[in-house]
Amino acid sequence: MKIPTDKEILETIFEHYKTSFADYEIREDRASKIYVPIDCQKIAGLLKTDRDIIFGRLYYHLERKHGYAQSDDSKVHFFALKVGNDAKCVNFPLLVSVLAGLQEEGKRFWFATAASFLSLGVAIGSLVVAIAALKGS
Repeated sequence: MKIPTDKEILETIFEHYKTSFADYEIREDRASKIYVPIDCQKIAGLLKTDRDIIFGRLYYHLERKHGYAQSDDSKVHFFALKVGNDAKCVNFPLLVSVLAGLQEEGKRFWFATAASFLSLGVAIGSLVVAIAALKGS
């Protein structure tokens, strides 16, 4: 069993439910446009993990991390157990926002890593030149 990252889970949900989110005006087959019902078993299968891992990450981790209360005390859920008659729903616009943030963090990490390796290369090159200059004199 694989342990997927938050980014992998959210990317998989995004890829498999973006059409459902976009088609709401045409089909109106759910209680709310922004809350899209998902199949944890399907997502788990795609990520080669257990469905309870997917459910747990969404409900116990990501909901607590990204769900919030507004100033009037109404709740904005990241992952809701039930919205109208729909079960296990993600707040799709919020999911997209969180996913964009994770992707941006990933880009910053790789940029910093590449800059570090470039700096290391310059330092090693300088050391080689300095040693060669010492041997040459």
